[in-house]
Amino acid sequence: MRLALFDGDRLGLVADEKVVDISDLVSAPAEAGPGAAMLMLLGRLDSLKGQIEQRAKSSEPGMSLSEVKLASPLPRPGKILAAPMNYAAHRAEQKASGSVAELGVFLKANSSVIGPGESIQLPYTDRDVDQEGELGIVIGREAKRVSEEEALDYVAGYTCVMDITLKGQELRSTRKSFDTFTPIGPWITTKDEVPNPDDLQLRTWVNSELKQDARTSEMIWGVAKIVAFASSVMTLYPGDVIATGTPAGTCTIKDGDTVACEIEKLGRFEVGVTARDAVPAPRYE
Repeated sequence: MRLALFDGDRLGLVADEKVVDISDLVSAPAEAGPGAAMLMLLGRLDSLKGQIEQRAKSSEPGMSLSEVKLASPLPRPGKILAAPMNYAAHRAEQKASGSVAELGVFLKANSSVIGPGESIQLPYTDRDVDQEGELGIVIGREAKRVSEEEALDYVAGYTCVMDITLKGQELRSTRKSFDTFTPIGPWITTKDEVPNPDDLQLRTWVNSELKQDARTSEMIWGVAKIVAFASSVMTLYPGDVIATGTPAGTCTIKDGDTVACEIEKLGRFEVGVTARDAVPAPRYE
């Protein structure tokens, strides 16, 4: 199944280039905030799966994907974790040492999420910003200290994530948490459609130029190991997102660029880049 948010905060099932509205299956109070219905759906996915599949088989025509506006499927995840330096080739191009084993995972602000068709806001006129395309893991069950062998049982599905990064010496959580710095989309593909998340083709483009082209089999730590490790540090909840690291090919993005991320079985989405409100970087002492 492919689960999306569209036309504001409506829940959709995507199939055959159509979107079927399934918002009535979950009732979230308006004050719960954007994406609350998706978080509730993920937490109840096992019990609702039959009803969702029945909708896919129904005679309801649905709406064409071209007729709706997709939002990030997780506009405010409970938390966003990320695994640094998880591809050897990226570590080499960055002339960096360490990997997840030495560096651990880091947190990104959930306020940094945007969705398809939105724009990355470059914060500063005098600091470079890079694009990073990554496989995103979406948690489906509360997970605490789970083993690597059982870790995938706690995964709801997968999505495409861009981990946008301000270049500099600040801690990763600072440089990667600016508003708009975590594009997520175009939807969540449930794990039953992705039998091996550790062998998917991942590509990113800046404008029409292919910048990253790798397979997730090149990751140093695979999906199960990342989930197990993260759950040993903090409790994971339905709708939490883990970005699994980026391959080689990152580059500086500029005002007017477009960035696209595509992962095999998971889809493709695109965002813009703007320097409209950029200012000189402040100097703190």
